[in-house]
Amino acid sequence: MPIHPTAADLSRQLADNVEAFCRRYLSNGHRNGRWWCVGDVFNTEGGSMYVRLTGPSTGKGARGKWTDSATGEHGDLLDVIRLQNNEDWKAALAEARAFLSIPHQPVPERDRPLPAARDTAESARRMLRYGRPVPGTVAAAYLRSRGLGHALDQAALRFHPRCLYRPSAREPEGPDTYHPALMASVTDLSGTVMAVGRTWLAPDGRGKAAVRDQRRTLGNQLGHGVRFPGTVSDLMVAGEGMETVLSVQRVLPAVPHVAALSGAHLGALILPPGLRHLYIARDADPAGERGAATLRQRAEAAGILVSYLDPHEDDFNTDLCHLGPRDLALHLAPQLDPNDAVAHLPFEDALVA
Repeated sequence: MPIHPTAADLSRQLADNVEAFCRRYLSNGHRNGRWWCVGDVFNTEGGSMYVRLTGPSTGKGARGKWTDSATGEHGDLLDVIRLQNNEDWKAALAEARAFLSIPHQPVPERDRPLPAARDTAESARRMLRYGRPVPGTVAAAYLRSRGLGHALDQAALRFHPRCLYRPSAREPEGPDTYHPALMASVTDLSGTVMAVGRTWLAPDGRGKAAVRDQRRTLGNQLGHGVRFPGTVSDLMVAGEGMETVLSVQRVLPAVPHVAALSGAHLGALILPPGLRHLYIARDADPAGERGAATLRQRAEAAGILVSYLDPHEDDFNTDLCHLGPRDLALHLAPQLDPNDAVAHLPFEDALVA
């Protein structure tokens, strides 16, 4: 009687063929350094699910492990097959054995080898140490051009005068380039830096650099965010983009704000203890709406009161630039709890309905 490999054996064998696996079952994704990025386990286009392509066969950092930052789900490659087969374990095991029995073509040759596994959070901390304060730099010009001059002295923001941009696998072949960049420190609840967000800028700061991915994050971003502290502890505003969050913070300076840096990561944000009321600043796009809905569900399950803040136009930075801070406050006032509006909106006429 033949001896079939166990589920654990199959999982390890799938991980040994991780890139061939991704090219078959997650074909709408793409390789990005040590990761395969795709929308979700059902092979949707996008980038919120990360599959590790390198690392040991088992244990921490093992190849073949994946996390979906939009939902917080994680698992191994056998879990991908199981979920794609409507959680039918018998069908999943049969599919895994069939995949492993097929001779696989070598993955395409790379111009650069996959980088060795490294501590990306430590790389993010090192990058931030190279940064300098924002005032007087190209990053200051950029923030002022977006109506965010109040944020120049925020401790979470730094400036890098010559930040490396390396084309991804989705871009045409091209050389590495260097551009000025606005950096944002992504921290956990204790304030430890876990990642760094980079926005590459035009040389004069009047816009972003002419590169395909104008924003990227390095490090362990899942659950963490860029934090702009306030003076109250039981309220918080969370949002997707840094400019969105800073725009709301312009008119609610006493309330702590957190930027998750993507709609997917907004849904996975770890909330602080003692939080009474969470305001979610929504962007008017599908990814932002999905992330906001996921975060709301998690927060309400934890007994936290949740309210949405919706922009007048497509996002709050557009509102700030077009309306100015006074009219943005007027727009936000009816969306706030009346007590919060009275206590924290600095414009008295904003409280007029």
